[in-house]
Amino acid sequence: MSQTISEDTSAGAKNQRRQELYQLLGRLPDRHRPLSVKVVSREETDEIIVEKLLMDINGFQQVPAYFTRPKNATGKVPVVLFNHSHFGQYEVGKNEFMQGRKEMQSPPYALALARAGYAGLCLDSWGFGERKGPTELELFKEMIWKGQVLWGMMVYDNLRALDYLETRPEVDMQRVGTMGMSMGSTMAWWLAALDERIKVCVDLNCLTDFQTLIEVKGLNLHGIYYYVPDLLNHFSTSGINALIAPRPHLGLAGKQDPLTPLKGLEIIDRDLKAVYQKEGAPQAWQLKIYDVPHLENAEMRKDIMAFFKKWL
Repeated sequence: MSQTISEDTSAGAKNQRRQELYQLLGRLPDRHRPLSVKVVSREETDEIIVEKLLMDINGFQQVPAYFTRPKNATGKVPVVLFNHSHFGQYEVGKNEFMQGRKEMQSPPYALALARAGYAGLCLDSWGFGERKGPTELELFKEMIWKGQVLWGMMVYDNLRALDYLETRPEVDMQRVGTMGMSMGSTMAWWLAALDERIKVCVDLNCLTDFQTLIEVKGLNLHGIYYYVPDLLNHFSTSGINALIAPRPHLGLAGKQDPLTPLKGLEIIDRDLKAVYQKEGAPQAWQLKIYDVPHLENAEMRKDIMAFFKKWL
């Protein structure tokens, strides 16, 4: 097993590791700064209510987001914090949640989740969607000069999105899931590792073992946002994901996907099976590998929705 997975699985030890992970994310804004969120617009169909939000959550940039919920829901509903992907398509951002993309199945996740009885929230990450401006590389360079880490600022915004969900009267905060594809997949498992408010994690096509990625010379397959200074001196991929246990976690990967080398997936699967077994929840960790490249097929979509139905 990886040396970066602590043998101590007590709550205190895990919280200490979470603090260590969070501190690697650079100079972040105050986690407890006041939130200010405006509802810019509200639309509804027979199936879904969509609110477009403008969130003041980090003190640097306004963050546009979509909050959705089933039209005919009564009482509090579970919610999924959806994290959009990258694909070098900086203009897409949160619109992936509402409109889908060619690499993903239909309907888009906003509607798929609403039909299953879930609310959803998705925000534009730094440099994407309505936050498109300076390039990813420009953002990374400027932040490094200031002691900030681009990935850290992205993670911070999504942690504050969880804070916002706590203010929504429709949301059952005991039933919070997170998911995403590609960059959004990585965001999902980082968020679940850092914040126990997330009860279920689903990551699609980006559970990548860092050391294996180095071995196969695949570092350029991931954007510069992905790289956190000093991370490998403290954590492996397995070590981060072990912080999610024993909460339910589904990883999905493509056999033909170069972003997640199979050797690395085998390492992560072995490590997490041992962790979940030790914590008495062997059924709560699942890794499924499909014969596809970097995309979501119909079987993946079916398995994701079934996992949420079972655990969330």
